[in-house]
Amino acid sequence: MSVLSMTGFASQARDLGRLTLNIELRSVNSRYLDVAFRIADDLRLAEPVLREAIGARVARGKVECRLSFARNDSVARELALNPELLAQLQGLQAAVLKRCSGAAPLSVAELLRWPGMLADDTLTFDQLQPEIATLAASALDELVATREREGDKLAAMIMQRIARMRELVEQAQPKLPQIVADYQDKIASRLREAAASLDEERIRQEIAVFATRIDVAEELSRLTAHVDEVARVIKHGGAVGKRLDFLMQELNREANTLASKSVSTDLTGIAVELKILIEQMREQVQNLE
Repeated sequence: MSVLSMTGFASQARDLGRLTLNIELRSVNSRYLDVAFRIADDLRLAEPVLREAIGARVARGKVECRLSFARNDSVARELALNPELLAQLQGLQAAVLKRCSGAAPLSVAELLRWPGMLADDTLTFDQLQPEIATLAASALDELVATREREGDKLAAMIMQRIARMRELVEQAQPKLPQIVADYQDKIASRLREAAASLDEERIRQEIAVFATRIDVAEELSRLTAHVDEVARVIKHGGAVGKRLDFLMQELNREANTLASKSVSTDLTGIAVELKILIEQMREQVQNLE
């Protein structure tokens, strides 16, 4: 299963002869699913169906749905008389003329202009509803496909950063014993210079305390575990945005601790690069569903 970006676009149209239906879907990142509609007044009844369809396919993101139609004036309208209404008017006219012989009968023009006398091939909403549902399904297929393609790119970028973070952790681990040893020698020398009265046992105790404070083996271990979890979540796919956002916070916490404990320029440089990589990933994770 692929990861999905929350950024996507889709546009579909359907020619129904007398008119053309148009639907447009745009989505950007959002903490939750937020759907907004811009629908032509004649099609407003379609909103509940569209909302349900979008909710079934999209888990997170701010989605804007535009539904409209354009009349195709180049197609000749087919007009037809309303036989029931015409029969009623004929009966009423006969009754009026019978009682009022001087009354003028209705002209053809007046009959044709009578409300409801002419029916054309304009589609009703009930006729349009299944067409709208089909059009929305096609647009959602396209939207999900674009979100999937964008998600694949983001996932590839994140995995590149993850690979680099593994390299940095592997570079740091062999340096730890020498970093601790060098720092111990430096602290021992300073303690002897500052307090000649201290015995060797007290000096060793102070050195052990400082060595514990600068030991970053645990931080490197947790960094490795979090990096492995990020890779696992990406590989599993699906709606991973919230999980990855939490992991970015954990990675950043460990990188900060690593930097604060560092007593080596090499280790500080590694911690700084780790923080840069984590920030780059965090920005992209915000776009994942």
